[in-house]
Amino acid sequence: MKRLKKLIAQAFVTIMLSSCATVFGGPVTTYQKTKPGPGEQQRDVRVVALIADIILCAPSLIVDFATGAIYKPRQ
Repeated sequence: MKRLKKLIAQAFVTIMLSSCATVFGGPVTTYQKTKPGPGEQQRDVRVVALIADIILCAPSLIVDFATGAIYKPRQ
């Protein structure tokens, strides 16, 4: 029983510290990784992932923006 509680606590901490867009957003494309040049249109942000990151764990935003996973892939 003690081992189960420890496992549940570890899983909870892992989920809380993970980045929503990085974990659930699928593979990151080169479009998401590449910054737009001068005069190019800005990339759209995944609003649901942004809100989930803010609610669950704000520091995870750093991971999502650093990997580019927070941006919507090109259709």
